[in-house]
Amino acid sequence: MEYRQLGRSGLRISTLTLGTMTFGGEGRFGDLGNTDVDGAKRQIDMCLDAGVNLIDTANMYSTGLAEEIVGQAIAGKRDDVLLSTKVRFPMGDGPNDAGLSRHHIINQAEASLRRLDTDHIDLYHVHEWDGQTPLEETLEALDTLVRSGKVRYLGVSNYAGWQLVKALGVADRHGYQRFVANQIYYSLESRDAEYELIPASIDQGLGVLVWSPLAGGLLSGKYRRGQQATEGRHTAEEWNEPPVRDVDKLYDTIEAVVDIAASHGVSAAQISLAYLLRKPGVTSLVVGARKDEQLRDNLAAAEVQLSDEEFEQLEKISAPWLIYPHWHQSAAATDRLSQADRALHG
Repeated sequence: MEYRQLGRSGLRISTLTLGTMTFGGEGRFGDLGNTDVDGAKRQIDMCLDAGVNLIDTANMYSTGLAEEIVGQAIAGKRDDVLLSTKVRFPMGDGPNDAGLSRHHIINQAEASLRRLDTDHIDLYHVHEWDGQTPLEETLEALDTLVRSGKVRYLGVSNYAGWQLVKALGVADRHGYQRFVANQIYYSLESRDAEYELIPASIDQGLGVLVWSPLAGGLLSGKYRRGQQATEGRHTAEEWNEPPVRDVDKLYDTIEAVVDIAASHGVSAAQISLAYLLRKPGVTSLVVGARKDEQLRDNLAAAEVQLSDEEFEQLEKISAPWLIYPHWHQSAAATDRLSQADRALHG
């Protein structure tokens, strides 16, 4: 297992992170899995044996149950793992039970600490944008958590590029702790993050954690053109994340992934993950599975090495359209592109 620096922080994390959205299985999360404490212990042991040192969860996964399961599963092993959790989504029906107000952040951080049965959170993410709470309030509350020792590092997730840079500017102006991690959706199915979020993360010194790197299983090889998958989250009508906008492009990409996987004698999932680990700015991929064998297969991706020709084949077939102003910059600014610019322009 390789370990990479998390942005400009001094923290080193494994290139694969254990995701726990399958833990608990309450409500709509039942479509993803229902891993109990015993199952979580097995998966965590598998990850530790493979060299994984970060477990990622969220307060809203199964309405807190996932955090409780993680806390029980790591009993006696807390010093062996880093814990990441998140705050923003509704945790009740009250008017202050969601968002990024000081009230909600502090309440939910305390609740997460209790559920995880720990005295600190290693990496605390804001899970989504809150356009109605002043950033000064959000960032001051997060800064307070770090200075109190209850949180070690801060992360952000699902912000737009302008929202991210504005938040960093507010933090810098007030001397608040900065985000060091940006957890985003990024995969061969959709490389939208290359327009702004990957370049901004590289430029501003944030490590990139990737959620759903297999596009909710679409890139695992179980979904093929003209074939009906019998299991997986995309067989559930109410689950539409991520949305697929170009089905033909997706299936062309899947076919290329399957062909490369066959030449390596590995799974399509491992090729899809290995591709992302070569991309600029990427620090770690968050992988989770409803079955132990799926997790075991994903963990093996850390050992897969794509040739330059294979990587370029996947780059070409999955390339995003250049939206404005990127098509203009591609035509007129390639003589003065930065390292961050080249995350999109190559």
